[in-house]
Amino acid sequence: MDKCIPLVDELVDREKRHLNYLRISITDRCNLRCLYCVPEGRIPKLGHEDILSYEEILRLVRIGIKLGIRKVRITGGEPLVRKGVLDLLGELTRIRELEDVSMTTNGVLLAANAQRIFDAGIHRINVSLDSLNPEKYAQITGYHQFDRVWEAIQLVREIGFSPIKINVVAMRGINDDEILDFGRLSLDYPFHIRFIEYMPIGNSRTSSREQIMTPEIQETITALGTLIPVDSGNNDGPARRYRIAGAQGEIGFISALSHHFCSRCNRLRLTADGKLRACLLSDRHESLKDLLRMGGSDKQLAEIFRTAVRHKAAKHQLCPNGVTTVKGQMQGIGG
Repeated sequence: MDKCIPLVDELVDREKRHLNYLRISITDRCNLRCLYCVPEGRIPKLGHEDILSYEEILRLVRIGIKLGIRKVRITGGEPLVRKGVLDLLGELTRIRELEDVSMTTNGVLLAANAQRIFDAGIHRINVSLDSLNPEKYAQITGYHQFDRVWEAIQLVREIGFSPIKINVVAMRGINDDEILDFGRLSLDYPFHIRFIEYMPIGNSRTSSREQIMTPEIQETITALGTLIPVDSGNNDGPARRYRIAGAQGEIGFISALSHHFCSRCNRLRLTADGKLRACLLSDRHESLKDLLRMGGSDKQLAEIFRTAVRHKAAKHQLCPNGVTTVKGQMQGIGG
């Protein structure tokens, strides 16, 4: 590997956004079949040879660091279904230039791995949970795993993970009657509840009819009390953060459609099959895997990072109830 790439902040796009956050999907496989993620029937899966090895991922991370990446999140699919992920997490947390390493999981396999994840140096975790009702959870995900996920959330709290963020995709007629229940979790627990607007990505069993925009969710939440703004940190993502007076936790809103956060987006995404995407809501990507496996140098691979950044759009073109969609499947992109 080349050793001559200086440590600089090169990943600044035409809009002067500093892209210092790399989300890495390590697999397109998942042990759930969520309504908004998986279409009816079978979808093709990547073969073992099609996905990046951990050695390839670590090489790309180190190149990204030389260009200004300071935060990494491991996603999937479901990252815990891939063998060896705990070793990868440990390798990442040992890279001193990374200021933040975290993971997003659906929580099904979390309890069995929680202590080892914590010991590997991952202390921040996001858990996807779209219902607090076991039967409705099964309807959304395809499996009766609610109790297992809820027990895992309680366990990671006991172990000392902080913050624990619970990601909720809000869907009209599906889980909109639970908005207040999720909000109350922030009163009783030190959880950060994140309400995410449904985004039309790939083929799924939901549509724009199920979309609920942030203003409506916020109006519902105010029944619990006034939402007090919380300042974001340097490495925070796009969520607008709030706290209700006296609450142990927080409530956040990720409003990709109703309030574009494109102007403050700091993310790049590396897919499991080695594509670099500058925007979740665009199908444009640059291939890293081909050059990586053809023996490309670090300098050549770094130029692909720069190319992706140069072509990052000022804003995405999706809008509420629109017909435009992203063709790639969410579980392959690593949302």
